[in-house]
Amino acid sequence: MLETHPIVDVRATIIKTRRICTDVSIITLNCPFIAARAKPGNFVNVKVSNTSQPLLRRPFSIHDVQGDFIDIMVKSIGCGTSLFCDSEAGSSVMVLGPLGNCFTIDDYDFNTAILVSGGIGTAPMRFLEKTLVVHGKKVINLIGGRTKNDLLAQNLSNCRLATDDGSTGFKGTVIDLLDRDLRDIEKEGSIKLFGCGPNPMLKVLAKFSQEHRIACDISLESVMGCGIGICYGCSVEINTTDEGIRTILLCREGPVIDAKLLVV
Repeated sequence: MLETHPIVDVRATIIKTRRICTDVSIITLNCPFIAARAKPGNFVNVKVSNTSQPLLRRPFSIHDVQGDFIDIMVKSIGCGTSLFCDSEAGSSVMVLGPLGNCFTIDDYDFNTAILVSGGIGTAPMRFLEKTLVVHGKKVINLIGGRTKNDLLAQNLSNCRLATDDGSTGFKGTVIDLLDRDLRDIEKEGSIKLFGCGPNPMLKVLAKFSQEHRIACDISLESVMGCGIGICYGCSVEINTTDEGIRTILLCREGPVIDAKLLVV
């Protein structure tokens, strides 16, 4: 049975925008209702313009919550996100949320949480890290990218970095880094993995977690129009417990799923 929670569509004031690299910004919104009810892994659907163009909203993970404010991490990859990143403080946008499900941190007892991110996949990790620390968990962030310019470690702690070209940190993928460090981390107690990033990375992480019998939650990305299960634009196939496959709407039964369900 799906967990339900209140969802609102509110006009939110942009408090500030700050660019953290060439094409990525952190945007702070005044959203008291959403901030009070958000959980790590939830997302919001934002109408980035007060006009009809672009027509569809854009989904963004909730990066952080501070009082009445939420932060979202936005990568400028098209006209809509570029417009949003250029928004001025004091302007406003329509924000629908909190949407989707959340990472599970109380399903069983574990000592250490390993947060595995690739590129913009660090978007939900600040909020997740803060919540895990409150629950007494040790947190290690493993962050990967093709080059040092793809690493987005801002506001995260205890970071270990990997780049495909070796320009910063470990040379190799973030899963290679996890494989290298796993044995030492396991000495400190039980582990749970949390992942977000490109789908190819998540498939490798899912396979890795199954091979090592480590619990793992992953947050998937998909094209979304409505964010509430009406448009069916975010349908994805997942495994079932009887070795079959079924289709879910990521905005309703995701974006977070157990890694065992990912079709690899």
